[in-house]
Amino acid sequence: MLWSSCRKDFDYAPSMGNLQFSKDTVYLDTVFSAISSSTYTLKVFNKSKKDLKIPNIRLKKGENSSYRLNVDGVAGNTFVDIPILAKDSLYIFIENTLDISDGAQKDFLSTDAILFDSGAYEQQVELVTLIRDATFLYPEKFDQGSTESFVLPSEENAPSSMQAYQLPDNLLQFTNDRPYVIYGYILIGPDKTLVMEAGTRVFLHKNSGIIIGKRAHLRVNGVLSENSDLLENEVILEGDRLEPTFAEIPGQWGTLWLTSDSKGADINYLTIRNATNGMLVDGTNTANTPTLTIKNSQIYNSSNSNLWARTGSIKGENLVLGNSGISSLKCELGGSYHFVHCTMANYFSYGFRSGPAVHLSNFLTSDQGEVFRKDLKEASFDNCIVTGSGSGELDLRSMDSALFNFYFNHSLITSNTTVTNQDNPYYNFDNEIFYNNIILNLDPNFKDRSKNDFRIGSMSSGINKADRNKAVLVPLDLMGFDRTDSPDIGAYQFISEN
Repeated sequence: MLWSSCRKDFDYAPSMGNLQFSKDTVYLDTVFSAISSSTYTLKVFNKSKKDLKIPNIRLKKGENSSYRLNVDGVAGNTFVDIPILAKDSLYIFIENTLDISDGAQKDFLSTDAILFDSGAYEQQVELVTLIRDATFLYPEKFDQGSTESFVLPSEENAPSSMQAYQLPDNLLQFTNDRPYVIYGYILIGPDKTLVMEAGTRVFLHKNSGIIIGKRAHLRVNGVLSENSDLLENEVILEGDRLEPTFAEIPGQWGTLWLTSDSKGADINYLTIRNATNGMLVDGTNTANTPTLTIKNSQIYNSSNSNLWARTGSIKGENLVLGNSGISSLKCELGGSYHFVHCTMANYFSYGFRSGPAVHLSNFLTSDQGEVFRKDLKEASFDNCIVTGSGSGELDLRSMDSALFNFYFNHSLITSNTTVTNQDNPYYNFDNEIFYNNIILNLDPNFKDRSKNDFRIGSMSSGINKADRNKAVLVPLDLMGFDRTDSPDIGAYQFISEN
């Protein structure tokens, strides 16, 4: 009676340190400074046969905590007399926001605890979050900056208008000192160059991206790390959701766009993942040098296409274009393309895939149904893999009055379309005008295609089948292994793990 009078638990027995929890520590995944975390859940169980009332639930640091709680639909950091029925449970929702941008630390471990009851009956659940400092780029940050309107192309015939804000000169050198978080589209202005140094990490918010504008240039200076099993010194562009559940989700941000009047890009050791279109490359068919030179790089998990070119001029070496919702490589409206030791492989599993791994055409149909034609001057594929989960992963489409020149040399191709296209010379793999030493419909034996790991195994049909004359032009594979002695087809040389 005295205990009940003191605790005022007339219909409920007091909890006496006998609560149970779904976790003893709640780890909130890494978040950026001043950005709210996702909401995490802790479940509190009353496994006794009595209805209980928890005298108080509170954050250990009280008003000084960076964490926020919601108990039974009520937000706060202190709660009293919370009922929990026999054999029942309640949910506590947890968030965290902490600004460390004024400090010298790049990373900060934010900790606290949720306390239940007090004194001898006190129980607690630890809270832990890693906070990362970052350089944030967003329109309001640049009061003096200029903006420009763009119509962002779409493969779904729904182009969108948006404003891009020009990046000031003092932010044109991205380093590995802190990650960069981008909101909206940033524009590299006339005659400017955006440089991304080795180890740079760029995180982009939904509907955000980078536009290389008029006479502008992009240079990505990633390098291979000393440990060839790790690409820690590469440059990475990805979405800004850091939770593990978002690690492989396509379409989290927009695109990296090289406009037709840009000076293009020189890229080495870049990974682009989880975009809408990984890279969009526009050209004019008049360039004497490639609009895009991309080496030792990977683009995968785009909701549309990984590399989408319209009259592009591209040189690619040791390039992996992995899983995507439409095509790994899509080249429309002609252009000029040279790919050596590249892997284009599409086993997309996040929904229906509407395109082949590789698409080549010399025309483009506008949203209004108007058809444009331009010459496909050249599309050469030396020692490349073109494959995927479909029966026909090479799509070749041409219209009269425009050139359609392509050539596959010592390449592994998945294409079971020879029956349905028996009158189309483009799919006659014995036609020496278009093909030389083709390995047709055999297994490349990838290590883990579901995770975009397209290293080849010991049973790969591409082992020691590459053109040596072309291999010496790209003597090291994507991981830095020498391929000049017995070159394998694709971006990776087989290396025994024994």
